[in-house]
Amino acid sequence: MSISTDKAYIFGIVVGGGLFGNAEDTFIINLPYRQWGSYEKNPNRAAKISSDILRTVSPMFRTTYNIQISFETTPRGNRRILCEGDVSELKADLQSYGVTCEGDIRANADISKLIANLADDFTRRRFIAGLADTIGSTRKSHRRFTDDKQIISFELKGYNFAFICDLCRLLYKIKCYPDQILWNHPNFHAGSNCYYTSWTKGHKLRVLLDQYDEFGSFAFSTKVESAAANRKTQYQANNAIPCPEREISAKPSSVHQAEHDRRLPDVIRGGHYIHNRHVCAVLGCEHAPYKAIEKMFVDIGKLVIPFPIICRNKLADIEKIISTDPLMHERKYDISLLSIQGMYQTFIADCDKLIYGKDSETGYMVSDVLQGIAYCLATNDELNGTRVRKKYSELIKRHLEADDLLSIEIRIPDLLTPLVLVGNGRGVLIGARNPRVYKDLVSIAPDNKYKLYVRRITEDDLNEK
Repeated sequence: MSISTDKAYIFGIVVGGGLFGNAEDTFIINLPYRQWGSYEKNPNRAAKISSDILRTVSPMFRTTYNIQISFETTPRGNRRILCEGDVSELKADLQSYGVTCEGDIRANADISKLIANLADDFTRRRFIAGLADTIGSTRKSHRRFTDDKQIISFELKGYNFAFICDLCRLLYKIKCYPDQILWNHPNFHAGSNCYYTSWTKGHKLRVLLDQYDEFGSFAFSTKVESAAANRKTQYQANNAIPCPEREISAKPSSVHQAEHDRRLPDVIRGGHYIHNRHVCAVLGCEHAPYKAIEKMFVDIGKLVIPFPIICRNKLADIEKIISTDPLMHERKYDISLLSIQGMYQTFIADCDKLIYGKDSETGYMVSDVLQGIAYCLATNDELNGTRVRKKYSELIKRHLEADDLLSIEIRIPDLLTPLVLVGNGRGVLIGARNPRVYKDLVSIAPDNKYKLYVRRITEDDLNEK
């Protein structure tokens, strides 16, 4: 059975936002437009969203499946499309392509067969448009570093890594090359703090708006207008580069306790990932930069840290972490007062330097120590959670101008376990760089040469080298 362009769009919007319950004659399509399409913040856009649904989506559902739709706003401000009628034909069509209409479809859907049956770029673009109108975010805050690189972010809750991989392949088929994938994994949502528990923020597949405007599409005029407005903030056009041709680099990441989370799929669970395209290689994507990933493995001891790179919290919480970790709890600490003025003046111009180590390759990164100092010095209104609101160097300088005798407590362990900073009722753990030791913690999975395992570090490891 061939898929028409209208069916392709319907499949996209249903897969993107469809939520099925026990009822045989109704289901809903969730639209995550709570902020972007708020009646209070943007009444004009909110009205246009309603118009888009009634003028664009409603006729397709009615003509193709004889399903009637209406638009409603929940008490919490969420938007959704209510679909009513005999939905058996729609369910059967999707089931024929391996998509089961149960619960939140996108959470577990296998879209590989459906994508394989999109015969040409027209139907592919329409399916992607359906996804874009549901899970494609065009909020202006989505950008790559600056306003000059605006993106559309396809956002998927849950742990369906295969869905993101298949969507990425589909975008490649229409020559719309994704810019980045932020995977729903602790190595990406909590790369610096292995004790951070709120890492389950979902997947984000990001595409440059310039690229999407040329090869992708929206059905909602509101999305078109939003994308166009965002692009106007750019100073130049941005061209996407296929993954195998892009240079990649990685920064150190902490080995998170949730890498073995049972919710992660088997192929991903237990692995440690040093770059978003490292995940692509483990998943077997034909567009992954395999040689570049393998090249990174040569210096793996510099990229994998079995401790938090930096963990900031109330002192009581930091003390609890130390007391429940035998390796940290058994350490002898050299406790003293650290002069903030002395540290700042000595090292602010050399933030990549390692201090308190055994040699030039080991120790604690000055930039991490200064960030920890800023957290300990900050007033509550200078913090956003556990992060300082502005540059840590500026905050430290401002506090020193008010009092150049400032100091905080520093605890230096007898082995290269985390250093501890204490001040203002707060504490900071800072993990050491120790590449010769850390590389021996890493092994390659027997069934996947790109998947890395990292074993738990022991006191013997730290004593040996």
